[in-house]
Amino acid sequence: MAEIEETVPATGAEETLIDDGEEADKEILLMKQRVAEMEMEAKKLRELQAAAEAGQQDAGIPMDTEEDKASADGRSVYVGNVDYSTTPEDIQGHFQACGTINRVTILCDKFTGHPKGYAYVEFAEPEHIDAALTMDNSLLHGRIIKVTAKRTNVPGFNRGRGGRGGYRGGYRGGYRGGGGGFSPYRARGRGRGRGY
Repeated sequence: MAEIEETVPATGAEETLIDDGEEADKEILLMKQRVAEMEMEAKKLRELQAAAEAGQQDAGIPMDTEEDKASADGRSVYVGNVDYSTTPEDIQGHFQACGTINRVTILCDKFTGHPKGYAYVEFAEPEHIDAALTMDNSLLHGRIIKVTAKRTNVPGFNRGRGGRGGYRGGYRGGYRGGGGGFSPYRARGRGRGRGY
């Protein structure tokens, strides 16, 4: 007798398992591609950053040392009461007659980005400062500006001698004595007071 083979059609459950497996494989492949793309971008960014750092060192751009900062402060002036709409070009034009200007810095608030109302002008030579100081009380954008020599900040100079501060005078409470009756200097529930 001959054997008869029967082919059993796949059920719906088996088909969905096959479809889910194929979709999962596709998603894994897509994820692997995305990870590879992100790694390539990170590698490019590292190369660009390394090239920028190397270019900065090759270009001879010095990193500011304390001596460089002190030297720049010795060639700079402080300009106060600057109008908020004033640009660095306006300040440079105002001080151009004093000498060659290396840099104009208008300080801005780090949170809002709005100008603080003062600036610094760095000259090429320290001799130009005397000419710039003559511009004190001059008019710039409708305001009388204040021009002084820039001072160098000394870390910890303005901090005092430590501690929590001292007694600055004034009455601190307590019983002052006196002959009976109400006294405006009487302490209200803070210790026994001082008897004189």
